[in-house]
Amino acid sequence: MEDILGLLRIKVLRGINLAVRDTLSSDPYVAVTMDNFRLKSRVVKSNCNPEWNDELTLAIKDLNVPILLTVYDKDTFSEDDQMGNAEIDIKPYIAALKMRKGFQNLPMGHALKKLQPNQTNCLAEESSIVWNNGKITQEMRLKLRDVECGEVVIQIEWIDGHGCKGLESDEIQF
Repeated sequence: MEDILGLLRIKVLRGINLAVRDTLSSDPYVAVTMDNFRLKSRVVKSNCNPEWNDELTLAIKDLNVPILLTVYDKDTFSEDDQMGNAEIDIKPYIAALKMRKGFQNLPMGHALKKLQPNQTNCLAEESSIVWNNGKITQEMRLKLRDVECGEVVIQIEWIDGHGCKGLESDEIQF
């Protein structure tokens, strides 16, 4: 655990207007990949607007390693079909997290930073990094790439795990 900075909880909330990969619908699930580590949500049968509400937790060792979210259509007799992908950019979130010591007196629901969609991120709409109940979270609506349509809504939250290095180290840069 000493080489782990902390844990990133990714709540995979829902899909919006996902691509049809079966006859009339799809059986989507989400895979989150970082390095050689891969986590998967559950499959939602016959639904292009699924509600997953699944929590996936990644051990973060290097803030510069990309986190890739990929949506798949579960197939029984063939390889699962890809339904698009998006990169989860955590750098703005981590920058806000590093300043958290001064946030205790802020009102609940206070937006610490607002991020706009641009060509360097996969945001489909404005995303806010929010202080709430002593935690900093960011909800993101990600526009899927390499597909005709589809978005996925996630929420991220940092967890300082027992025995982890943490983000306070001077050697952490990105």
